[in-house]
Amino acid sequence: MRDKADPSERSASASWVQDAWLWPFEATRLALDIYSQWYPNRAPEPADASGDAALPWTTAHSVALQLPSMRLLDFSSAVEGPPLLVCAPYALHRAQIADIAPGHSLMEALQQAGLARLYLTDWRSAAPETRYFSIDTYLSDLNVAVDTIGPPVDLAGLCQGGWLSLLYAARFPGKVRRLVLSGSPVDVSVPSELSRMVASLPQQGFEAMVRQGDGIVSGKHMLQLWSIPFSLPDVEAALQRRLDGKSEDARALLDRFTRWNSETLDLPGTYYLEVTDWIFRQNRIAAGDFVALGCKIDLAAVKLPVFLLAAENDIVVPPDQAFATMRLLGTPPAWLRRETEPCGHLGLFMGCRALAGSWRRIARWLQSDLGEAAGERSRISA
Repeated sequence: MRDKADPSERSASASWVQDAWLWPFEATRLALDIYSQWYPNRAPEPADASGDAALPWTTAHSVALQLPSMRLLDFSSAVEGPPLLVCAPYALHRAQIADIAPGHSLMEALQQAGLARLYLTDWRSAAPETRYFSIDTYLSDLNVAVDTIGPPVDLAGLCQGGWLSLLYAARFPGKVRRLVLSGSPVDVSVPSELSRMVASLPQQGFEAMVRQGDGIVSGKHMLQLWSIPFSLPDVEAALQRRLDGKSEDARALLDRFTRWNSETLDLPGTYYLEVTDWIFRQNRIAAGDFVALGCKIDLAAVKLPVFLLAAENDIVVPPDQAFATMRLLGTPPAWLRRETEPCGHLGLFMGCRALAGSWRRIARWLQSDLGEAAGERSRISA
């Protein structure tokens, strides 16, 4: 089907930072058709006890905290200044989406932009003892991480890490200074291919998957069920064009991306079912029906400065969906910023242009006072 697309569409789909996204929800669509053929004979992959991926990290860091749900990674170069906590998505892959390779690392770019206190959530793969972890579990542990860093913090949520960060900011308003939402789905009444697909599937199918996996959704099996619809030669050619024909650099970058893509995370069944049902089916966050750690969340009560970033060619979280969050917040207009990058979903987190463009401006916005931030907003608008 891809071969019949027009040249611009085919070029866009070949880009590694645009189409190379893997979410467990799309894999679920396929799994509902054939899971019975393989699940009875397979078990979820065991969690990595060390928490380390086989792929080395790009940027030097230390481990500030270890919890059953996550490791808190410290990329700081100083002990003073407002801290930024990057909340990685807890979906199918490791947090190295934010540190994939030199020149394609968000953590590296933020360091170079002058942010001295910098942290990242490295979510752990599910294990039998964590199969019942819920959204509340991850909010609780995110709160432990913030307390370890020392509030108030700035929060930058990537993709699904965005709605988790927004829930946290609404639940603990005194602990968050500013909020960045990058490619983050919140109001799924504004549709995307992903939200339409999840809404079209019966929740009983997701529940059957969790039961067959003995309470765990296997990342390895999800990866086996769904292959990315592009050919490696096309991707390699796109990488070479991006790197001005330096084929060795392009191959090294492609190798790192391929290795990252193959290192999956298993998901707790409870968390997975809550996300598919509460976030993507019932749209509870936007509807004002989400209860986080015992408190009903009212996004209109969120009044802190917010920066929203979207990708023009994003089929996971299109710009209209990403920016729909703005109308739900109580943030004064002068404290709201939004920008769009000409890329796809993963390009927001690892694309050279986004890292050198919007993320540099985000770093300046985090470092500025609110008057300066409002002034820059009037000069640069999406």
